Amino acid sequence: MLGSTGYRARMNILLTGAAGFIGFHAAKHLLAEGHTVVGVDNLNDYYSTDLKLARLEQLTPFPNFTFIALDISEKGAIDTALSRTPITHILHLAAQAGVRYSLENPHSYIQSNVVGHLNVLEYARHSKTVEHVAYASSSSVYGEREAEVGFKETDRVREPASLYAATKLSGEMLSESYARLYDIRQTGLRFFTVYGPWGRPDMAYWIFTEKILAGEPITLFAPDLMKRDFTYVDDIVGVLPSLLAKTPPRHIIYNLGNSAPNTLHELVEAVETACGQKAEATILPQQPGDVRSTFADISAAKREFGFAPKTELQTGISEFVGWYREWLERQNT
Repeated sequence: MLGSTGYRARMNILLTGAAGFIGFHAAKHLLAEGHTVVGVDNLNDYYSTDLKLARLEQLTPFPNFTFIALDISEKGAIDTALSRTPITHILHLAAQAGVRYSLENPHSYIQSNVVGHLNVLEYARHSKTVEHVAYASSSSVYGEREAEVGFKETDRVREPASLYAATKLSGEMLSESYARLYDIRQTGLRFFTVYGPWGRPDMAYWIFTEKILAGEPITLFAPDLMKRDFTYVDDIVGVLPSLLAKTPPRHIIYNLGNSAPNTLHELVEAVETACGQKAEATILPQQPGDVRSTFADISAAKREFGFAPKTELQTGISEFVGWYREWLERQNT
């Protein structure tokens, strides 16, 4: 969406999951560009609410930011909260995250990732002002496969290896049906292992950093098999303004990954280097729900909106460890 002068017009954005890791970074970037952001989040206790509240503290100084605490999985909650707010764009990032936790608490994934996604679409369906819905999907929808070449958006995705993956695939299918039925313009974003400062405590790089700095052993699950397309968060959020402003052809899906997979051993080495300490490791078999490899083909995203990740793993992990030391000091004071 460009103004008559050629500059991108300001958007009024509903951002779900605003207190989450990617949501926080997305909000900060969009606000800095002058867009209005209404952030919503249910602030659940899947991980530390202190971390989520600390992220929100970074956003409150922006005069173009409003936060509303609500659960998008509650029917009508979005409509009630935003009845007087003319939203033009939606960035739907709220979700119950984590592959392994989906084995323990499957109902929370259906409620958050399927019912919540449906409620966002219902809000967009009845809105008279929403032009574009962009939503978070996941590389997990590709299931278990060899990563000799990048996964393409056109690849068959019918064999999710976890309930989490199944819920993200369900979200894509719901979006496709709403796009066809109601002409809601939508973009699905398949994120590939996003990491960085202010990250999630359940992610491997956080756990490794925490344990190495504490002098505790780490656990590696099938490290000789595991490869991930680690993607630095700034490389993701940097393209969101142009992506949101672009009107998609009904419904389209893009991979957002680094397109340069690293092994689990390389991740550990990067954390060790950044921490200045070696890790003692316990090796265990591959866990249920985990896939061995992820590898994004990003040619479509590069062609359509200039997506070009630049951050190498060692650089990104160094940034995270620097932030984590500051966070740890803050928690201990």
